[in-house]
Parts: sequence; structure tokens; C-alpha cells
Amino acid sequence: MFRLEESYWWFVGRHDLVKRMLRRYGVLRTGARVLDLGCGTGAMSVELGSQCDVVSVDLSPLALSYSARRGIKRLCAADAQRLPFADDTFDGVIALDILEHLPDDAASAREIRRVLKPGGRVVITVPAYQSLWSGHDLALMHHRRYVASEVRALFEVAGLRVRKLSYAMAFLYPVVWFVRRLTAARTKQEATLVQVPAWANALLAGLLRAENGAICAADLPFGVTVLCVGEKP
Repeated sequence: MFRLEESYWWFVGRHDLVKRMLRRYGVLRTGARVLDLGCGTGAMSVELGSQCDVVSVDLSPLALSYSARRGIKRLCAADAQRLPFADDTFDGVIALDILEHLPDDAASAREIRRVLKPGGRVVITVPAYQSLWSGHDLALMHHRRYVASEVRALFEVAGLRVRKLSYAMAFLYPVVWFVRRLTAARTKQEATLVQVPAWANALLAGLLRAENGAICAADLPFGVTVLCVGEKP
């Protein structure tokens, strides 16, 4: 992930989508305090750090060590279900493919609401459809996959107002569905991060950017990812 996060089409497309949402909902601005929850190896924190005041959190010391190699200074080892920050601290929170890793995703949603300032926004992505469950999810230690209505309920129970709810990476859905059905009988736990030639990587990243533009205009009815933007009243 450290080697690929800045250039691999999946990460490039996801980061582009999140930045569009942060910009659209007024978080991506000079001086905004943003929590990168589950920062991984830190590429998203670096991209946001040119404009925002970013605090990068992960439970994994290994992930934080890789983030430090990117030059990130404001690092914190913490559990997303019990955040060590005061109430009303952040203008924005991003949690990219994090909630599915947590035994208690509702606790994390409540913590996100707590640390957001009133009017603050959170952007999350999670994997879509339990029917797409595979050895990939097992390898990544997922607890679940989601449909959009489950994400809405999660946010609303936590006291967050849903501002945007859409599926994403829709053009990939038929391919992923077919591959998952083809390999459904296999029990091998293996992450599927398929290497592609440079031209294909550029093409796929471009397709995701185009789709992200469509998501800004309308909510997509299906995809392999659920995107949600919430607001603390």
C-alpha cells in the first residue's frame, strides 16, 4: 500500500472523490482542522495537508511508521471506537474504508459525531454488498460490507445528518461481481490488488475521475463502494 497509494488507480480515484466531497461541502479550505481516521500509510493525509491542518490516526504502529516516512508529523495511535480528542475539535473527518474493520461501527460513528464541531462534515467510504464478500474481505479483516440504507441508518442513529449518499466505482461492479462469483468456492484469504500496465492504470484512474464528476451531480444506484457525507447539526 505504501508503494502504490500515490499512483495505483483505485487509490487515485478514491482520493479524488473524497477531495471533491470535502471541497463541495466546505471542508477543504485553508486552516480547516481535519481528522484522517485510519490514515494507513498516509498518502491522503499528505494530499490534504497542503491546505488543511491534518491529524492522522491509525491503530496500527506499522501503518503510522509508514506515514512518518512520508514526513507526516501529527500522528496519533488510537482506536476509532474510542478517540482521544475533546468534543467539537474538528471541522472535518475522513474515514476511508475503516468502519468495516471495526467490531462496533456504531461506536465509531458516535465518536466521529462527538469530535466534529457543530456544522462539521464527515466523509466515509465502505465496501458495498455482502453478496460481494470474498477471501479479499477475509484477508483485510473486514467484519461486514454495507448497502446504502445501512450507512444512512448508522449515521442517523449516531446523530449525523446525511448530506450525500451514493454508491461509487459503479463501472467496476459487473467485473467485481463476476470475479467474486467465479471464485466464490475458494477459501483462500488473499487481497486482490491486481497489477496493471501503466496505460491501463491511467485509463482506469481517468474513468474513476469521470465517474466522480457524475457522483457530484447525482447519486449512483449501485457500485462496489458506498460513499456518505454526514454533518453534525
